Amino acid sequence: MALRLSHAVSDGLRRTLSKTGGILFIGLLIVQIGTQAAVNTAVSSYLPAGLTTQAGLTAGLGLPVSGAGALAIFAALVILSAAFFVIIARTMTQPQDKISTIPVDATRRLGRTTLAMLIGGILISVSVFVGTLFFILPGLFLATSFLFIVFTIAVEDRGVIDGLKRSWGLASGSRLKLFALVVLTTVFGGVIGGIAPLLDYGGIPVASEAIVAVVTAAFLTPYYGILAASYLQLRDERRGVDRRSTEPADASGTAEL
Repeated sequence: MALRLSHAVSDGLRRTLSKTGGILFIGLLIVQIGTQAAVNTAVSSYLPAGLTTQAGLTAGLGLPVSGAGALAIFAALVILSAAFFVIIARTMTQPQDKISTIPVDATRRLGRTTLAMLIGGILISVSVFVGTLFFILPGLFLATSFLFIVFTIAVEDRGVIDGLKRSWGLASGSRLKLFALVVLTTVFGGVIGGIAPLLDYGGIPVASEAIVAVVTAAFLTPYYGILAASYLQLRDERRGVDRRSTEPADASGTAEL
């Protein structure tokens, strides 16, 4: 059955306007600011000042650490953000009456699941990049097909390959509507990428990067809620499950599509 996008949007927004949505926004904001500061610090530490100026790089958010320390912080943020998304995915996909409560098993197998999330993210990033080189559309198609990888790994406790297959199957029959969501993020990224340099020209790079981080987190929070609602709708329709029930559905008997 095809995705009912309007229902997914309304359901996703309700999930966003919750305690979990607020935690997601704060987490995204911290990751955005921390990552940007770590990258800025590493770049300014390893590249000569004259070269950074020629490249058009300006001093923005920074950290009082060395270049090696900034790289270590960047790596830690990547790992912590993957673990954070595992917990958030498990929380965001709960029934509506429990959406503001972190489930007791939110950290189950967290190390293994975080590793699978990192590997899956790398594989998808490389696949989408390579696909984009071939007239862009293949990359967007792959991004659409693997849109639910966070949920298939975190919520269903699947491995990397199984999670990719499961995401592909869930997207089957609804790729056109899911493609619209992918295009939305692509357009948003383009707009932000165009606005950020204009803000830098104002001579306030720190404020510019902070504004971009806030706007990006404010966009991605409801977007993630809509993805969670879309995943639940497609998963439950294939199982014939009433999602309003508080009893979790068993994924073991789900046929691969």
